[in-house]
Amino acid sequence: MARAFTPKVVTANALIEGDVVYLTADDRWSRDHAEAELIEDEAHAQLRLLKAESQKNIIVGAYLAEAKPGATGPEPIHFREAFRTRGPSNYAHGKQETRHV
Repeated sequence: MARAFTPKVVTANALIEGDVVYLTADDRWSRDHAEAELIEDEAHAQLRLLKAESQKNIIVGAYLAEAKPGATGPEPIHFREAFRTRGPSNYAHGKQETRHV
């Protein structure tokens, strides 16, 4: 029996800066997970992933990551994705300095 589809967001890394980015419903790349498009349909998720993968001049390593609805937008489900929302962990500036999660 096939596994039920769970909501996803499209995530990747910005090609130049390397920052984690998320595809929004209006086709922008945002560094804020809460702005990501929460995709609840498997076919739509595959189309959005194909769109992302076609933007090789902007991003690298696009994939679908599980997420859930939250009060201010999608929230990551897995530890890896929650960790990625905080930015690089090897220095205390940028996202690491401003977030105390």
